[in-house]
Amino acid sequence: MILYEYPFNERLRTYLRLEHLFRRLGELIGRTHPSDHHFALVTIFEIMDVAARVDLKSDVLKDLEKQKALLDSYRSNPSISTELLDQIVGRLDQCFAALNAQTGKTGQNLTENDWLMAIRSRISIPGGTCGFDLPAYHAWQHKDSRDRQLALEGWTASLSPLADALFVLMQMLRDTGVPQRVAAEHGQFQQNLPTGRTFQLLRLRIDPALDLVPEISGNRLLLSVRLMRADANGKLQPCQDDAAFEITLCA
Repeated sequence: MILYEYPFNERLRTYLRLEHLFRRLGELIGRTHPSDHHFALVTIFEIMDVAARVDLKSDVLKDLEKQKALLDSYRSNPSISTELLDQIVGRLDQCFAALNAQTGKTGQNLTENDWLMAIRSRISIPGGTCGFDLPAYHAWQHKDSRDRQLALEGWTASLSPLADALFVLMQMLRDTGVPQRVAAEHGQFQQNLPTGRTFQLLRLRIDPALDLVPEISGNRLLLSVRLMRADANGKLQPCQDDAAFEITLCA
């Protein structure tokens, strides 16, 4: 099954972009080829760009506090495991403390590294990191892979508090949803969303054997999915077939 996720607000869009970048970064650092570590640096710079949003840190801290308050309200429920609840609340507290202890924007300390900033200034230029442009970077790429990995891990240490907080928040958000099987007639599916409840994320799973791509749109009142299929040139065209897929609305 292919999973598609659609955020219903701008804050979730930012969270999903950062989560995607953090997961990519972790995968690239674990590899050994110089090209993988080059793109790990590209990803670090992308994270810094996305995380430069002024209100990002305060949004994440508020969401951590909100989740903790919600969990604390369950303590009087006898069907809830107190031990498990304490573990989750403890994890939220750790994430809050680590992120709150950071001063400035995420990755701000990396901007004080002249070597990294020289690479950042040239990395968006096609071929801008060639050996004749950045000989010191060229030499670094020829170091032992473990040396490069240690350097990357050191540079990403300041990004970890934000990554850990986002992973926890997104997992808790996804856990609020209940999957349901739905069907699109003639390639179209619409669902009115219940009033009085605000959903933040849609998760859609579809069988890759159907060779369909969902185009998702939605707001607080209505969810719409249009199924598309790529033609011989790769251009998406509306599909008129009936098809079933799974959706999960997360609040």
